[in-house]
Amino acid sequence: MFNRLAHHANVLGSVATSSLTAWRGCLVVSDVPQPEKPLVLYDMEGCPYCRRVREALTALNLDVQIRPCPKGGRVFRKRAEETGGKQQFPLLIDRNTDTVMYESEAIIKYLFLQYAGRSVPGYYRERVWQPVLGSFASVASAMRGLRASPGKQPEQPLHLWSFEGSPFSRLVRERLCELEIPYTLHTLGKEHWTEIGPAKQRIKPGPYRPAPGGKRDAFFKAHGRVQVPYLEDPNTGEGLFESGRILDYLDAQYG
Repeated sequence: MFNRLAHHANVLGSVATSSLTAWRGCLVVSDVPQPEKPLVLYDMEGCPYCRRVREALTALNLDVQIRPCPKGGRVFRKRAEETGGKQQFPLLIDRNTDTVMYESEAIIKYLFLQYAGRSVPGYYRERVWQPVLGSFASVASAMRGLRASPGKQPEQPLHLWSFEGSPFSRLVRERLCELEIPYTLHTLGKEHWTEIGPAKQRIKPGPYRPAPGGKRDAFFKAHGRVQVPYLEDPNTGEGLFESGRILDYLDAQYG
């Protein structure tokens, strides 16, 4: 009972985080092709600057390989320093263009220009008040996803279907970061404003049907619904919906 109440409280905190960040990272702005070689992001889930990069990745519908680097982490922080020269996050690695890049604003500009051929939309441009609101957003989520927790590493990275603004998905990403579990983040942003709302009752009435040919359509054909978070663990063959179930699984398997 206590765990259930605590989970609901965490969901409310995550909703506040999304609200303080103006629900960026929900809708796809430019649906671009996936690059030949996957992008790699050394990342702290609770960091407001890393959050802005993940918002842009959702806006572009780009997948990325996440290398979690929480404070006190011992798995990927040293590797990030060897790659870029310092332990500073976010750190983006794009092997398609031999790019190694720090600073969230520079990364966002690079992603939109390189993969969408356009400047950053106004909604995703840096504003003077964003660092303050971003910090408040991290506080709203009780600073989860910032510090490492003891755990064991999987042999193979996991796969998570998510979009940045999803409050339920954020809870899973926070735990993956704390446990330093690498994973491929499959962005599954909403492709139209009529998709806004929870999976069981979107704004548009009637049965949900995603736009043909997109990432959501492929997911719908594979699972019969479009709902995030969805976690796949190739190490055990598990495939799980629902944030509460996923968190229990991660703690039991890797915590």
